[in-house]
Amino acid sequence: MDAHIRKVYVPMTETGFYILLCLQQEMHGYSIVQKVKELTDGEILISPGTLYGSLSKMEKDGLIRFIREEEKRKIYEITSLGIEVLQKEKERIARLYRTMKEDL
Repeated sequence: MDAHIRKVYVPMTETGFYILLCLQQEMHGYSIVQKVKELTDGEILISPGTLYGSLSKMEKDGLIRFIREEEKRKIYEITSLGIEVLQKEKERIARLYRTMKEDL
């Protein structure tokens, strides 16, 4: 992972985290929005502008890739770089959780 990717994506925004988490399987934009809503019990609602801006940036940076278009919907999936970034963020969150549980 190069310095630019580390600087921009570590730590991640919640939106970025959930997008990469969802794209561990192929999905289009609307299905990502619905899955995030489901995963967060409606706490996080990603607007179309935020979603498509994030998808565009992540694709440009190589974290996700466009697979195909189905019925005018673009299908994306996570790349190996995206998996690496997501794993770093999961480790960071786990460390935060451990620290919180210790209740210093």
